Amino acid sequence: MEKIPRIVVAKVGLDGHDRGAKVVARALRDAGFEVIYTGLRRTPEDVVQIAIQEDADIIAISILSGAHMTLIPKVLEILKQRNAEDILVIAGGTIPDDDAEALKRMGVKGVYPPGTLIEEFVADIRRMLAERAQATVG
Repeated sequence: MEKIPRIVVAKVGLDGHDRGAKVVARALRDAGFEVIYTGLRRTPEDVVQIAIQEDADIIAISILSGAHMTLIPKVLEILKQRNAEDILVIAGGTIPDDDAEALKRMGVKGVYPPGTLIEEFVADIRRMLAERAQATVG
């Protein structure tokens, strides 16, 4: 029996707007993923701990506060410290294109601005998981 991919949807920092995160969480669940929503105002440490405890495949960070260049690299750093770099990190929200490219260079697998079609987002996640599975087999 194949494992259902697990995705932690996280709101990091002081950002108190979670409507988009809830829409994404529901869409992912409807697409067949197991979703763990962290709730508001989580620290990077909280998010990584939840992802490890839940045996997550992906951390999906929703951020609208402008603190993405501080908080997301911190999540990546903690994953490395905890030897959990196999957990993929993606981000969505109000992230300027230049910052999105910088985050990708740091290891974020995808950045999704407002208006991204759910179908494209889900297809990207399936592709990322398939590529990761191929890399561990090959």
